[in-house]
Amino acid sequence: MTSRSFEPNDKRTVVSPNGARVHEDHLAQSAVLRRNFYEVCPGAWCLVGNGLSNQTFIDAPGGIIAFDTGESVQEMALALKELRAHTDRPIAAVVYTHFHYVEGTQAVLDEGNHVTPLPVYGHRRISENKARTAGEIAPAYGRGLVEQFAIVMPPDGPDGLVNVGLGFSYRNPAHAPATPGFLPVTHELPDEGEITIAGASVRLRYSPSDSDDSINFFFPRSKVCVHNTVWPVLFNVFAIRGEEYRDPRVLVPGIDNIIGWSPEHLIATHGPPLSGQERIRETSERYRDSIQFLWDQTVRGINKGWTMDEVASRVALPTLYDQDHFTSERYGVGEHHVRQIYAGLRGWFDGEESKLFPLRPEERFEKLIAGFGGRGEVAKQASSAFDADDVRWGVELATWLARSADATTEDKKLLARGLRLVAQRTPAANIRNWAITRARHLDGQTPMDRFMKHSFGARTIAHVSTKDLIHTLRVLLEPARAEGVKVHVRFVVDGEPAGLLLRNCVAVPTDGAGAVVEVAMTRTTLVAILSTKQAWSAANIEVSGDRGAVDTFRGCFDHVGLQG
Repeated sequence: MTSRSFEPNDKRTVVSPNGARVHEDHLAQSAVLRRNFYEVCPGAWCLVGNGLSNQTFIDAPGGIIAFDTGESVQEMALALKELRAHTDRPIAAVVYTHFHYVEGTQAVLDEGNHVTPLPVYGHRRISENKARTAGEIAPAYGRGLVEQFAIVMPPDGPDGLVNVGLGFSYRNPAHAPATPGFLPVTHELPDEGEITIAGASVRLRYSPSDSDDSINFFFPRSKVCVHNTVWPVLFNVFAIRGEEYRDPRVLVPGIDNIIGWSPEHLIATHGPPLSGQERIRETSERYRDSIQFLWDQTVRGINKGWTMDEVASRVALPTLYDQDHFTSERYGVGEHHVRQIYAGLRGWFDGEESKLFPLRPEERFEKLIAGFGGRGEVAKQASSAFDADDVRWGVELATWLARSADATTEDKKLLARGLRLVAQRTPAANIRNWAITRARHLDGQTPMDRFMKHSFGARTIAHVSTKDLIHTLRVLLEPARAEGVKVHVRFVVDGEPAGLLLRNCVAVPTDGAGAVVEVAMTRTTLVAILSTKQAWSAANIEVSGDRGAVDTFRGCFDHVGLQG
């Protein structure tokens, strides 16, 4: 059977042990991700199921090399405890495969059984990527994590969390309160070559995957490959949480390189390890071919003049890719991946005439509703569509109502009903979690409004420089308030300068030189203001120059702390 984004009916919907209504393939992924401390081969261990990612340990001449440290100090501490049942050798190095799972490194220092100083290896962009997610795009990035990884979903009941495709949860609740413990890279890795880590010879290759700082590793002596490329699900070209474009043309060479290494053991960032050269080769080839298929057939459709919607409806992975979890749609779905490839290659306009200058959304919805006979008739047709398992059409009709200017509570509940049908019938964790989270927002059970603004939480911005924090304010500028305003403000925070020049309805980042006015404060005060724990007017701030200009300046920003 051709893989599909969600089933047309509920024949494959089951009830999980926690009472969740879920597609049977999504539930089956829980068995793939079961918690286990694998001894992959002598001197190589991998803990699966401790968090969203694995923790991997390789025994080297100089001690243990630890790959990835998870999402918290508590997570890594538990991994180290498991390791100590097998070896008491010191941690000789920490290696980051990419920037997503680097928050538990402090646990290595806390344990005390490590070389001093502890080397931390990783790509040069790791710190930059961490800062990026806490800066300009922080609200969207954080909201996307909440939606994709079921962070506000209940633990049980029909809407209950089952798994998140690559793991059981984002920030395992068993590790709460989760303490961040990131340690910066001390040894930047080359893009390609062979180096020595803790006395072991290691081949490495820069292999962009779900991040542009991802590196794969191969130990020639043990024939062990540690990587972030062949996942326990179809690769996520498109992340429903929203991410920068993951170009298959950049991804596939990394898989080809793994195949070329001919490893005997394959240890991924996610999911259980694989052993056996032939099995690894066959699995890796099918994995890279699934990505090439999506790319090639999308390009074929583009060249034929198909619109994005036509490509999404006509390109589907053949059934051969459904034979195991590696290329099955248990995380994201091919229908979305081909849309991302289309947009990444050609941009948003796909040639459909009505998309060239569409109506404003509110106006379009009102015209559609009127054309279908009014709100009552649209609601009736949407409900009938859900009853008849015509879920796609029902969701579209309900969306007109829920996103129209006159949307009612009942309109939103109707759309929530449709999204729950999608959630219960999709094999993909990302889609189920997003659909349920949005449904609970619409029906008021778990409003998401707090994730739709810059919060600048103290923990989130802990590793963001003061200069970057000040410069991030430019994306909070409200143009209507800034029209006709020109003022240059220099901030000095614990002696560190940064500036913003407000002109032409933008806030231009500067170093503060030549500013007409200066404001000085501590980092603690700045964080209190940005996190809305304290209003500007009540804070201890020294102003040199025209205080009125500062008040005009801060009044132009869509931020409660600055305006207060």
